[in-house]
Amino acid sequence: MNVIQNLRGSFIVGALLAVALPSPAQKVKVGYDKGADFSKFKTYSWTEPAMPPSRPVLFEAVVARVDVELEAKGLTKVPKDGDLTLTPSGAIDFGFAGVAGTPILPTYSGPPPSVNGGMWTGATGPSTGGTYVPEGTLVLTFVDRANNKMVWSGSVKQKLDIEQKNKSLELVDKAIIKLLKEFPGKK
Repeated sequence: MNVIQNLRGSFIVGALLAVALPSPAQKVKVGYDKGADFSKFKTYSWTEPAMPPSRPVLFEAVVARVDVELEAKGLTKVPKDGDLTLTPSGAIDFGFAGVAGTPILPTYSGPPPSVNGGMWTGATGPSTGGTYVPEGTLVLTFVDRANNKMVWSGSVKQKLDIEQKNKSLELVDKAIIKLLKEFPGKK
């Protein structure tokens, strides 16, 4: 597998985990193209799912919170062909992509975006032995649609208790807020 396939695979299987454990602070990792001019991006579109989400309430909560946070940053959501294409990813298990991961967010199709290794540090970095998915990680990936170039990726890890749905949805909101505080990156 090449680096782009590994990166794309990691985005398809990241996750918000529903586990009955106490919720430690969210762990955020981000990477972005330091040469990208984020001021030129005014709109964004979500990628179309190749399959429906297995946890639609959680999926809708993620989408709604991301939309609110991006609107607060001055970006406008458009149905298609936004300046940025946004791909969320998630699963409720961990392991290798396509083997142990159970997606809660839909998988997406399309050509993988290009990555410039000299200017980019990704949220999970390149992998050489398959795609390992840590428990409870949500990954958001932004691609410059005009160039099909990945410009920002971030991950946040948050444990949830599936029995406490309202508290879990609050934790999802907090995790996304913390993650998107890092968007678009520091100059």
